Amino acid sequence: MQRYALDSSTIRSSAAGRRKWRFKRIMVFTAAVLLIAGMLWSTYVLIIINQAETTSPMKKADVGIILGASMWGDEPSPGLKERLDYGLKLYKQGFFSRFIVSGGLDKPGYRYTEGQGMRNYLIAGGVPDSAIAVENKATSTYENLLFSREIMQREHWSTAVVITHTFHGRRALEVAEELGFENPELGLTDSESMSMAKYKTREILAYTKWKLLQVF
Repeated sequence: MQRYALDSSTIRSSAAGRRKWRFKRIMVFTAAVLLIAGMLWSTYVLIIINQAETTSPMKKADVGIILGASMWGDEPSPGLKERLDYGLKLYKQGFFSRFIVSGGLDKPGYRYTEGQGMRNYLIAGGVPDSAIAVENKATSTYENLLFSREIMQREHWSTAVVITHTFHGRRALEVAEELGFENPELGLTDSESMSMAKYKTREILAYTKWKLLQVF
């Protein structure tokens, strides 16, 4: 009788061990599948990010929209200056005659929002104040374009060139299309001041979040 009880206990222990091992195998397999799926998705997103290009040929538009980036105190960061300089180049080439500059306050102690800092920079670059519409609330790419779209509707402007960095162009274009922009054009500049390893990694995450928000 005692031997039978020991055998039963051993069998139960062995069965429990096998279940635990199967569970571990399933968890390892699931983690491996998720890791591979994540790597494939990240590779796909990186490819389409790298494929973004300035619209060519670019048509004349009602307005150029410069998407905000960080302020460094009272001055636009080097990355934001790159967007502004490219916007000025397109403006001087005659692709649009007015700007929307969009971006909220980076830090509570700052004197200027991103929009105000960009306005100051463009005026210093020779753009009349009357040719600049400032948007001061946006905290994301979606809000940049949503609030800029509201300005366009109020001013009866129909077409726009969206100005940003190349790595950001794909998501910016998709957001503009989602918001109902009429044939949005892209004005994209590469960066010599920003770490592409850092910002492309961030953009992969941001693009993934954007696609998930569209689904859910």
